[in-house]
Amino acid sequence: MSITIKDIAKAAGVSHATVSRALHDHPAISVETIDKIKRLAATMGYVPNASARGLKTRRSRALGVIVSNIDDPFWSEVLQGIDEVLHPTGYSLFIAATHRDEQREKEIVQTMVQRGVEGVILCAPQFSQVQSQLLQSYGLATAIVNNEGAAESRYLVFNDDHYGIRLLTRHLIDLGHSRIAYLGNRIGGRTTIERETGFREEMHAAGLEVDECCILMAPEGNPPGGLQGAQKLLALPKPPTAILCYNDNMAIGVYAALYEAGLSVPLDISVAGYDDIAMAQYLIPPLTTLRQFKRELGAEAANMMLRILEARSEAGELPEPQRLRIKGELVVRGSTAPPRA
Repeated sequence: MSITIKDIAKAAGVSHATVSRALHDHPAISVETIDKIKRLAATMGYVPNASARGLKTRRSRALGVIVSNIDDPFWSEVLQGIDEVLHPTGYSLFIAATHRDEQREKEIVQTMVQRGVEGVILCAPQFSQVQSQLLQSYGLATAIVNNEGAAESRYLVFNDDHYGIRLLTRHLIDLGHSRIAYLGNRIGGRTTIERETGFREEMHAAGLEVDECCILMAPEGNPPGGLQGAQKLLALPKPPTAILCYNDNMAIGVYAALYEAGLSVPLDISVAGYDDIAMAQYLIPPLTTLRQFKRELGAEAANMMLRILEARSEAGELPEPQRLRIKGELVVRGSTAPPRA
């Protein structure tokens, strides 16, 4: 049976109002009484009732986090950054995955509202605009990480994809590669378009022609997608000397395709990824990639959410729109080298 304030009051020989005030450090209660009651509460195993407190304050101290897939190593690090900021503030997190299913999106939004969350951090890049607007119609504060609806978002934290892909492309060009393939993600939406655009611009800036046969969209941004995409690139009459991947997950699949074909990385073909997930440095050879500051993306989104909630609580209105662009950094490892003569 859970311990209540009345139980503590009976044990301490005071009113339950005194216990309530002591637990909240009310200035009318002496320091000695506060210490005594808090020690007694801890000894008896008292846990504050968050739901009851929420009814009084109209603050649930709960936030929703919506992701595409929980098992995606990129988003797991973003979630870590969110949790590191919000856990010390006493907020609880409800995490749900859409799996890119519109019906699930609708159900998740309804569940978040029923749970009484104060706001939602959206980490689902392909989350539909309809559901995003529905979140806002319920009055939920919304902060977004790397979402397709970036143009319409008031509070957004995102990676500079254009900058990052140009760094990777320039690295391969500087090594001497001129026939470079870009292996994108068909369902990557705005992100894959921006990265393809940056790739093309850097190639053109170097005076290099882009062979359209070397621009390929894999069915998904995962290892099977990378495997299938690499197999098609290797089947070209003139395969590329380097493959630039939409993300590190796809690069893992590319490694598998090259291994099956009896080719060596980077002796026969250089491979570069994007994201710098934890596994990237442990591949053989370790993967050259673009390091996104994933925990920072999550932490900044969480801090943005706290600022929104604070402003709404104190001033009754939303703060000015905030859009934070974070630039990644090139990480050169053993998977890239000059092309074979």
